[in-house]
Amino acid sequence: MKKLVLAISLLSFAASTAFADTILDRQEYMKERGKLVKQMGQMAKGETDFDAAAVLTALKGLEANAEKFDAEAMFPEGSLEGDTTASPKIWEDFSGFKAAEEKYLDAVKGAVAAPPGDLDALKATMGTIGGECGACHKAYRIKKS
Repeated sequence: MKKLVLAISLLSFAASTAFADTILDRQEYMKERGKLVKQMGQMAKGETDFDAAAVLTALKGLEANAEKFDAEAMFPEGSLEGDTTASPKIWEDFSGFKAAEEKYLDAVKGAVAAPPGDLDALKATMGTIGGECGACHKAYRIKKS
């Protein structure tokens, strides 16, 4: 009986460790996305000079990042516990969650296909992409206090 309890405890610990890695992986993934958006946001706010080539590079980075999105791998059932701001709504509405990411990817692909050529166009692009980010965060993320 002690061996059974020990085995179950070890499996439980291993599962929680695996989910901790999953949570860290998805946080790193989102941080990568955030860095790219920040670069363009600094230009849109006038904190740095507008650079069309840098914008296109950032947009292509966002596109590559979004194309790597794998909801099943990044948000497996049971990965809600731990240091995460993922909302339970992700698993309650998994198809809606995946659809939100698809809308984001479509917005990014559209921006890559027709990159902004000036500051006003960048602001509009940031509004579109940021709107998709915000919609997903509002529905599927818990705000940190």
